[in-house]
Amino acid sequence: MTRKRWILLLIVTGCLLMAWVDFTKMHYAPKAMLKIAAFISIPLLYHRLDTTKDPWDILKFNRRSLGIPVLLGISLYGLILLVYFTIGSFFDFSNVTRVLNDTVGVNRSNFLYIAIYISFINSFIEEFFFRGFAFLTLKKHATRRFAIVFSSFAFAFYHVTLMAGLFDISLYVLCLLALVVAGFVLNLLNEKSETLYPSWIVHAFANFAINTVGFILLGML
Repeated sequence: MTRKRWILLLIVTGCLLMAWVDFTKMHYAPKAMLKIAAFISIPLLYHRLDTTKDPWDILKFNRRSLGIPVLLGISLYGLILLVYFTIGSFFDFSNVTRVLNDTVGVNRSNFLYIAIYISFINSFIEEFFFRGFAFLTLKKHATRRFAIVFSSFAFAFYHVTLMAGLFDISLYVLCLLALVVAGFVLNLLNEKSETLYPSWIVHAFANFAINTVGFILLGML
Protein backbone atom coordinates (compact mmCIF):
# COMPACT_ATOMS: atom_id res chain seq x y z
CA MET A 1 0.00 0.00 0.00
CA THR A 2 1.33 3.46 -0.89
CA ARG A 3 2.02 6.06 1.80
CA LYS A 4 -0.84 8.19 0.47
CA ARG A 5 -3.31 5.33 0.90
CA TRP A 6 -1.99 4.57 4.38
CA ILE A 7 -2.56 8.18 5.40
CA LEU A 8 -6.07 8.26 3.90
CA LEU A 9 -6.95 5.00 5.61
CA LEU A 10 -5.72 6.26 8.99
CA ILE A 11 -7.58 9.57 8.63
CA VAL A 12 -10.84 7.81 7.80
CA THR A 13 -10.26 5.33 10.63
CA GLY A 14 -9.78 8.15 13.11
CA CYS A 15 -12.95 9.94 11.98
CA LEU A 16 -15.04 6.75 12.04
CA LEU A 17 -13.68 5.80 15.45
CA MET A 18 -14.68 9.16 16.92
CA ALA A 19 -18.06 8.97 15.15
CA TRP A 20 -18.69 5.68 16.94
CA VAL A 21 -17.56 7.19 20.25
CA ASP A 22 -19.89 10.17 19.78
CA PHE A 23 -22.83 7.82 19.15
CA THR A 24 -22.31 6.17 22.54
CA LYS A 25 -23.80 7.44 25.80
CA MET A 26 -20.34 8.03 27.26
CA HIS A 27 -19.89 11.21 29.27
CA TYR A 28 -17.66 14.04 28.07
CA ALA A 29 -14.48 13.19 30.02
CA PRO A 30 -13.97 9.62 28.71
CA LYS A 31 -14.87 10.77 25.19
CA ALA A 32 -12.24 13.49 25.45
CA MET A 33 -9.61 11.00 26.65
CA LEU A 34 -10.40 8.65 23.75
CA LYS A 35 -10.10 11.52 21.27
CA ILE A 36 -6.73 12.56 22.68
CA ALA A 37 -5.51 8.95 22.47
CA ALA A 38 -6.78 8.41 18.91
CA PHE A 39 -5.84 11.74 17.35
CA ILE A 40 -2.32 11.68 18.82
CA SER A 41 -1.54 7.97 18.42
CA ILE A 42 -2.74 7.59 14.81
CA PRO A 43 -0.28 10.13 13.34
CA LEU A 44 2.50 8.76 15.54
CA LEU A 45 1.69 5.22 14.38
CA TYR A 46 2.04 6.31 10.77
CA HIS A 47 5.38 8.00 11.45
CA ARG A 48 6.72 4.79 12.96
CA LEU A 49 6.10 3.24 9.54
CA ASP A 50 7.37 6.24 7.61
CA THR A 51 10.44 7.72 9.28
CA THR A 52 11.24 10.19 6.48
CA LYS A 53 9.75 13.07 8.48
CA ASP A 54 9.83 13.91 12.18
CA PRO A 55 6.20 14.18 13.38
CA TRP A 56 7.22 16.79 15.96
CA ASP A 57 8.52 19.25 13.33
CA ILE A 58 5.04 20.80 13.21
CA LEU A 59 5.52 21.95 16.82
CA LYS A 60 8.54 24.12 16.07
CA PHE A 61 7.74 27.65 17.25
CA ASN A 62 7.98 30.54 14.80
CA ARG A 63 6.86 33.82 16.39
CA ARG A 64 6.91 35.69 13.08
CA SER A 65 4.09 33.51 11.74
CA LEU A 66 1.65 34.40 14.53
CA GLY A 67 0.73 38.06 13.86
CA ILE A 68 -1.93 37.47 11.21
CA PRO A 69 -3.47 34.45 13.01
CA VAL A 70 -3.90 36.49 16.22
CA LEU A 71 -5.64 39.32 14.34
CA LEU A 72 -7.73 36.83 12.40
CA GLY A 73 -8.66 34.99 15.59
CA ILE A 74 -9.78 38.16 17.37
CA SER A 75 -11.79 39.19 14.31
CA LEU A 76 -13.37 35.72 14.10
CA TYR A 77 -14.35 35.86 17.77
CA GLY A 78 -16.17 39.14 17.18
CA LEU A 79 -17.76 37.88 13.95
CA ILE A 80 -19.16 34.70 15.53
CA LEU A 81 -20.73 36.67 18.38
CA LEU A 82 -22.07 39.26 15.93
CA VAL A 83 -23.68 36.52 13.83
CA TYR A 84 -25.20 34.93 16.95
CA PHE A 85 -26.71 38.18 18.22
CA THR A 86 -27.82 39.21 14.72
CA ILE A 87 -29.45 36.07 13.34
CA GLY A 88 -29.61 33.86 16.43
CA SER A 89 -33.28 34.70 16.91
CA PHE A 90 -34.08 33.02 13.57
CA PHE A 91 -32.86 29.63 14.84
CA ASP A 92 -33.98 27.48 17.73
CA PHE A 93 -31.15 26.89 20.21
CA SER A 94 -33.40 25.61 22.97
CA ASN A 95 -32.42 22.00 22.23
CA VAL A 96 -28.67 22.54 22.58
CA THR A 97 -28.33 22.56 26.36
CA ARG A 98 -30.77 19.66 26.82
CA VAL A 99 -28.99 17.44 24.27
CA LEU A 100 -25.55 18.22 25.73
CA ASN A 101 -26.74 17.37 29.24
CA ASP A 102 -28.56 14.19 28.19
CA THR A 103 -25.85 12.80 25.90
CA VAL A 104 -22.51 13.81 27.44
CA GLY A 105 -23.41 15.32 30.83
CA VAL A 106 -22.49 18.92 30.00
CA ASN A 107 -24.25 21.37 32.32
CA ARG A 108 -23.79 24.57 34.32
CA SER A 109 -21.74 22.83 37.01
CA ASN A 110 -18.98 21.60 34.67
CA PHE A 111 -19.17 23.80 31.60
CA LEU A 112 -16.41 26.19 32.72
CA TYR A 113 -13.90 23.32 32.88
CA ILE A 114 -15.13 21.86 29.60
CA ALA A 115 -14.91 25.28 27.93
CA ILE A 116 -11.28 25.63 29.02
CA TYR A 117 -10.52 22.15 27.68
CA ILE A 118 -12.31 22.81 24.37
CA SER A 119 -10.58 26.14 23.83
CA PHE A 120 -7.01 25.10 24.58
CA ILE A 121 -6.59 21.31 24.47
CA ASN A 122 -9.33 20.06 22.15
CA SER A 123 -8.45 22.68 19.52
CA PHE A 124 -4.80 21.59 19.65
CA ILE A 125 -5.64 17.88 19.37
CA GLU A 126 -7.83 18.51 16.32
CA GLU A 127 -5.15 20.68 14.71
CA PHE A 128 -2.52 18.00 15.33
CA PHE A 129 -4.66 15.44 13.53
CA PHE A 130 -6.40 17.41 10.76
CA ARG A 131 -3.81 20.05 9.91
CA GLY A 132 -0.63 18.33 11.02
CA PHE A 133 -1.42 14.83 9.73
CA ALA A 134 -4.38 15.06 7.34
CA PHE A 135 -2.95 18.10 5.56
CA LEU A 136 0.78 18.68 6.06
CA THR A 137 1.76 14.99 6.09
CA LEU A 138 -0.70 14.05 3.33
CA LYS A 139 0.60 16.92 1.17
CA LYS A 140 4.03 15.24 1.07
CA HIS A 141 2.51 12.25 -0.75
CA ALA A 142 -0.43 13.79 -2.69
CA THR A 143 -1.14 16.94 -4.65
CA ARG A 144 -1.58 20.16 -2.70
CA ARG A 145 -5.17 20.55 -3.93
CA PHE A 146 -6.11 17.02 -2.93
CA ALA A 147 -4.59 17.43 0.55
CA ILE A 148 -6.43 20.71 1.14
CA VAL A 149 -9.80 19.41 -0.07
CA PHE A 150 -9.62 16.00 1.59
CA SER A 151 -8.50 17.27 4.98
CA SER A 152 -11.12 20.04 4.94
CA PHE A 153 -13.97 17.62 4.23
CA ALA A 154 -12.57 15.14 6.78
CA PHE A 155 -12.63 17.94 9.37
CA ALA A 156 -16.31 18.63 8.60
CA PHE A 157 -17.19 14.92 8.45
CA TYR A 158 -15.71 14.40 11.91
CA HIS A 159 -18.24 16.95 13.26
CA VAL A 160 -21.28 15.24 11.67
CA THR A 161 -22.02 13.06 14.70
CA LEU A 162 -20.47 15.52 17.15
CA MET A 163 -23.18 18.10 16.33
CA ALA A 164 -26.02 15.64 15.69
CA GLY A 165 -29.25 16.71 17.38
CA LEU A 166 -28.00 20.11 18.52
CA PHE A 167 -29.65 22.24 15.80
CA ASP A 168 -32.43 22.10 13.25
CA ILE A 169 -31.44 20.76 9.82
CA SER A 170 -30.89 24.14 8.14
CA LEU A 171 -28.44 25.37 10.79
CA TYR A 172 -26.83 21.92 10.97
CA VAL A 173 -26.04 21.94 7.23
CA LEU A 174 -24.86 25.56 7.43
CA CYS A 175 -22.45 24.66 10.24
CA LEU A 176 -21.02 21.72 8.27
CA LEU A 177 -20.44 23.93 5.22
CA ALA A 178 -18.78 26.51 7.45
CA LEU A 179 -16.48 23.78 8.80
CA VAL A 180 -15.38 22.85 5.27
CA VAL A 181 -14.51 26.50 4.59
CA ALA A 182 -12.77 26.72 7.97
CA GLY A 183 -10.69 23.67 7.07
CA PHE A 184 -9.52 25.37 3.85
CA VAL A 185 -8.53 28.55 5.70
CA LEU A 186 -6.75 26.76 8.56
CA ASN A 187 -4.78 24.65 6.08
CA LEU A 188 -3.60 27.74 4.24
CA LEU A 189 -2.56 29.42 7.50
CA ASN A 190 -0.20 26.54 8.29
CA GLU A 191 1.12 25.95 4.81
CA LYS A 192 3.98 28.48 4.80
CA SER A 193 5.35 27.84 8.30
CA GLU A 194 4.41 24.12 8.31
CA THR A 195 3.62 24.41 12.01
CA LEU A 196 0.35 24.07 13.92
CA TYR A 197 0.41 27.36 15.81
CA PRO A 198 -1.25 29.66 13.23
CA SER A 199 -4.32 27.44 12.80
CA TRP A 200 -4.39 26.54 16.51
CA ILE A 201 -4.64 30.22 17.48
CA VAL A 202 -7.55 30.83 15.10
CA HIS A 203 -9.25 27.57 16.11
CA ALA A 204 -8.89 28.49 19.79
CA PHE A 205 -10.49 31.91 19.24
CA ALA A 206 -13.37 30.29 17.32
CA ASN A 207 -13.87 27.93 20.26
CA PHE A 208 -13.71 30.90 22.67
CA ALA A 209 -16.61 32.45 20.76
CA ILE A 210 -18.66 29.24 20.65
CA ASN A 211 -18.07 28.72 24.37
CA THR A 212 -19.18 32.30 25.03
CA VAL A 213 -22.45 31.45 23.28
CA GLY A 214 -22.59 28.32 25.43
CA PHE A 215 -22.29 30.40 28.60
CA ILE A 216 -25.15 32.58 27.35
CA LEU A 217 -27.38 29.60 26.53
CA LEU A 218 -26.71 28.11 29.96
CA GLY A 219 -27.57 31.41 31.64
CA MET A 220 -24.04 31.86 33.00
CA LEU A 221 -23.50 35.25 31.31
